[in-house]
Amino acid sequence: MSSIKIECVANEGYGIGESPVWDEKESALLCVDITGRKVCRWSSVTKQVQAIAVDAPVSSVALRKSGDYVITLGTRFAALKWKEQLVTTITHVDKDKPNNRFNDGKVDPAGRYFAGTMAEEIRPAVLERHQGSLYTLCSDLSVVKHFDQVDISNGLDWSLDHKTFFYIDSLSYSVDAFDYDLQTGKIGNRRSMYRLEKEESIPDGMCIDTEGKLWVACYDGGRVIRLDPETGKRLQTVKLPVDKTTSCCFGGKDYSEMYVTSARDGMDKEWLSQQPQAGGIFKITGLGVKGVPPYLFAG
Repeated sequence: MSSIKIECVANEGYGIGESPVWDEKESALLCVDITGRKVCRWSSVTKQVQAIAVDAPVSSVALRKSGDYVITLGTRFAALKWKEQLVTTITHVDKDKPNNRFNDGKVDPAGRYFAGTMAEEIRPAVLERHQGSLYTLCSDLSVVKHFDQVDISNGLDWSLDHKTFFYIDSLSYSVDAFDYDLQTGKIGNRRSMYRLEKEESIPDGMCIDTEGKLWVACYDGGRVIRLDPETGKRLQTVKLPVDKTTSCCFGGKDYSEMYVTSARDGMDKEWLSQQPQAGGIFKITGLGVKGVPPYLFAG
């Protein structure tokens, strides 16, 4: 085991930092601040953060095959041209639920953009339940709805053999697995793969490593945990200096660094004074495993 090192690379004080994704072309980490309504890009070269302000809560960002990015914004899938700072709506979901917004999203191995919705929170993790759904934006820009009755649609990723879809609905305190058909994008046969323990708190964002193990950020748990989807066992816990760890991804030259986003919404002055890096972006090195590069949206 190499020694694990954790550093805050960008102490930006995000309200809800989320959806980290590595942009290899730019040697940069993309992420969003949901309540701060901005898409951010931290350069590993300059160590500077650039941000583009948007007009609604922005909950996820993904790379696009044709260049630039796609985002989930309010209840819209949208395209983002970085240089021009231009946002164009692709399509709307949940039109009958004005209180909803998108939450986490990620592109599948076939280039489809999966993302789910939730009701707006009254305060962190307090909201009207069962209002969300899981959607896919296909490469022809059509939308598929997989299921509804979701509380907080969250972390998602796919197994290395592309036969299993992993998904988190946060308030179920469970990491779930589905059978997944790469050709059609259909999912089915839902089952619980891992139930979180009390001190792990709320499962949030998630990513997979090249050994097929899952990494889950635990909101209010101040940690990322590594899980074996074959056995349903926790293999490792890495604690961070902030409680509200929200999501994680691998990045860097060879995808051997882990990046973890965090939040500060819902923290009072005293709590923030004890955790001045809350809402920052953290880099973890020395984990001894590598991640899978992000897939690109094919539309």
